[in-house]
Amino acid sequence: MFSIPRPSRRHLLVGGAVGALALAATAVLPSPDAMAATGCAVTYTTNSWPGGFTATVAVKNLGDPVSNWTLGFTFPDGGQRVVQGWSATWQQSGSSVTARSVDYNGALGTGASTTVGFNGSWTGSNPSPTSFTLNGTVCTGGTSTPPPSTPPPPPTTPPPTGTTPVAINGQLQVCGVNLCNQYGRPIQLRGMSTHGLQWFANCYTDTSLNVLANEWQSDLLRISMYVQEQGYETNPAAFTAQVNTLVDKAEARGMYALIDFHTLTPGDPMYNLDRAKTFFANVSARNAAKKNVIYEITNEPNGVSWSTIRNYAEQVIPVIRANDPDAVIIVGTRGWSSLGVSDGSNSDEIVNNPVRAQNIMYTFHFYAASHQDNYRNEVQRAASRLPLFVTEFGTVTYTGDGAVDTASSNAWLDLLDRLKISYANWTFSDAPEGSAALRPGTCASGSFSGTSVLTQSGAYMRDRIRTPDNFPTS
Repeated sequence: MFSIPRPSRRHLLVGGAVGALALAATAVLPSPDAMAATGCAVTYTTNSWPGGFTATVAVKNLGDPVSNWTLGFTFPDGGQRVVQGWSATWQQSGSSVTARSVDYNGALGTGASTTVGFNGSWTGSNPSPTSFTLNGTVCTGGTSTPPPSTPPPPPTTPPPTGTTPVAINGQLQVCGVNLCNQYGRPIQLRGMSTHGLQWFANCYTDTSLNVLANEWQSDLLRISMYVQEQGYETNPAAFTAQVNTLVDKAEARGMYALIDFHTLTPGDPMYNLDRAKTFFANVSARNAAKKNVIYEITNEPNGVSWSTIRNYAEQVIPVIRANDPDAVIIVGTRGWSSLGVSDGSNSDEIVNNPVRAQNIMYTFHFYAASHQDNYRNEVQRAASRLPLFVTEFGTVTYTGDGAVDTASSNAWLDLLDRLKISYANWTFSDAPEGSAALRPGTCASGSFSGTSVLTQSGAYMRDRIRTPDNFPTS
């Protein structure tokens, strides 16, 4: 344990059974008032693996403007199925598939495009469909009427003008099981978590955050605001102001700010329901216009059922949405945010009873020396069905201390990179523990640059985070 006041950590190492899972597409009829399109073009791309695939469908209207649309196509192989779609409402009957526009992308002017997609399954083979219709018109890549004399409107989202993560990616969104940028393309954010602000405020200065953004090339800063343990409950106004200041500092450096309502003891999030509503009402109202804010509404629920966590989330999320309708919100999961694995369960309970809200993701935490293959197997299984965000992990044991397990850390981060799951490492601090990135005394010294101030975990994480990002813009 720490020699200073500190959180008790953490995860129970319990193996969970892994069961089979199947999802069905939602049945929807085409919109009755969709206007006919006089020309259209479709680009269909896939990323396949044995038994499954992700399809991205880019639709361009080459004819008259439409106020809403229905896209139709037929799978060439009878074993292909839509499992989970996004940015449209999907229906499949036999091999025939339709996707109907939703409220934010129904209007397509002449020359305008939109991108939708889905996760699918296949048996036999997985050929791509070759014919598409938009509101009943076959998409041939041309128009059936003369093109308009005026040029098409400019793209809805202009190319980025900056090089920071926020400048490139803009307002984030959840598309299917992915975190996506303003262009609707899946991305992965990589960064660091603070330790408790009540103990390590001197670690988060202009100097240290410059190093994190520029030398580490971090995409995000997780702002870990403890609620108990001398945290928020002792002075709500001061801790709220401290969080807002760090949001501003992250924004100024082009990093995303992940606001963590850090609950651990007690493990029942309902204990802090009123505090959560007050806190998130304040920070969402104050930061609603920012593009760099992500909300994590409960850190590590434990000792409670998934239904309790879901109930909490469905009361807190509307408070944020009243001020900030667009931001990504992350919901903690059972068993110290282990998808239930540390309680002997698995992600099926979430898939079968998801939070009734849009633009949300689910939390997974791990500590590499303690949580290994059975946890990794569950993350791989869940990632095709749920949008996941690793808001906290360590290279050491679940206590937050001990030696770095390089082999397990590599296995974890290679998996997260491959699945494009974003992560924040515990912690960018000089706490006297193996998971801290900075050597003891670094924060008091005020010198953060270079590698001489780093622990083994810090040097490892700096090398992983500063590799080039892949932020697609088209």
